[in-house]
Amino acid sequence: MKNFVIALVMCSIGGALSASSAYASNTSNVEKIKALEDKFVAAVNAKDIDAIMSIYVPDESLLVFDLAPPLQYVGAKAYRKNWQDFVATMGPVRFEVTDFTVAVDGKMAYSHAVHHLTATDNNGQKLDWTVRVSDVYQKIKGQWLIVHEHVSVPIDLATGKPDFASKP
Repeated sequence: MKNFVIALVMCSIGGALSASSAYASNTSNVEKIKALEDKFVAAVNAKDIDAIMSIYVPDESLLVFDLAPPLQYVGAKAYRKNWQDFVATMGPVRFEVTDFTVAVDGKMAYSHAVHHLTATDNNGQKLDWTVRVSDVYQKIKGQWLIVHEHVSVPIDLATGKPDFASKP
């Protein structure tokens, strides 16, 4: 009986250590993904296309639903072109992310956040956009990258127009 109790205690300690290790691993991964998001914010503010695209999977498996047509961007080349076109039409940009939440399970993770962008385009039109973003990440060769992104904006149902001023 004594050996059974010792074995039971050892299993409990081992299980707790494994759970603790899993928690530490997920905490580390959450921090890495948050750092990736910080890198993205800095890249957008700098209008640095290479840095922006460095957070996405660099091949044709990337799928993005963005605000600008077309309905979807398939592949990193297509999405890079979208960013190039956007940056080319903008003066200084102020971009921030709030309400960022991320969950990790193994080599996959997802996040959701609110993105706020203010800028003036090349025609002098001021932009003040608040959008919702959901991302799916995959850990590839030890690095977290976005493999799917969905950007959306609430619609004012009375007018049918996007509500870029909506706040959480």
